Amino acid sequence: MLSRVADSIYWLNRYIERAENIARFIDVNLNLLLDSPIGVTQQWEPLVLTTGDLPLFKERYGEATAENVIRFLTFDRNYSNSILSCLNSARENARSVREIISSEMWQQVNAFYFMVKEAAQSTAPSQLPEFFSEVKLASHLFAGITNATMTHNEGWHFGQIGRLLERADKTTRILDVKYFILLPSVKDVGTMLDDLQWMALLRSASAYEMYRKQGLHRITPMSVAKFLVLERDFPRSIRFCIQQGERSLHEITGTPIGTWCNPAERTLGRLRSDLDYLTIDEIVQVGLHEFLDSLQRRMNEVGKNVFETFFASQPVH
Repeated sequence: MLSRVADSIYWLNRYIERAENIARFIDVNLNLLLDSPIGVTQQWEPLVLTTGDLPLFKERYGEATAENVIRFLTFDRNYSNSILSCLNSARENARSVREIISSEMWQQVNAFYFMVKEAAQSTAPSQLPEFFSEVKLASHLFAGITNATMTHNEGWHFGQIGRLLERADKTTRILDVKYFILLPSVKDVGTMLDDLQWMALLRSASAYEMYRKQGLHRITPMSVAKFLVLERDFPRSIRFCIQQGERSLHEITGTPIGTWCNPAERTLGRLRSDLDYLTIDEIVQVGLHEFLDSLQRRMNEVGKNVFETFFASQPVH
């Protein structure tokens, strides 16, 4: 498969997943506002902090009010990771591989982009929760259409790797937001406010019901972190994303899992292996924030190796 085509399919899926996860990010904070006791001040700056783009935000918007942060992360055309910009990039990638993807995939990317573009002009603050639900639904619809209408060949597997790496990265950031913010002070640990926040966090990853169905009735920070990081069978957990991503990578190369023939397989295999044998106690010992930070760095390295192995233009000898 041409590296240009593989690269476009990878980023098409990655950008759509990114748009969905930004919607989840903002939604968790909006839900907390509804659930929090009167007098609890809402913090928006950490949402920007976890994207790594706080200096850019400060330069352009100044104060981290709800309105400014939502505009920056959702509708700002000049910010490359806003929902609108992600969908614009997804659409451009889809356009460049229209002969490879199905017409249904192209139609869904197009409809998704125009839905967000129109919402940028007309969405009132009271309509935001409904809008973010529509973003999540449109992303799910794209994933379903892709699985149902595209041949599950190399191209499809590159798309899977893009989606799964993006999802794993954003799950670490959703957890990190809680670490930074959601708790105004240590005295709130174990209180009703703390429980509400962990519950909102599970909901933002669509994990609340599956968490409960495991028989985990008490919501504790350790059990939530364990579920979102280490759960083998939940499709938004970091471990699930990494193991499925590794499976797709080996489908592309034909190398048996457990062996490697390029840096992408090696870094992804090591990460999957570490997650297989890790316990929540070891994560807590390192510190949740430090652990998530290191995971993000390792996933960035996997992304870099995937690019260098498959997408970077090789010189002609």
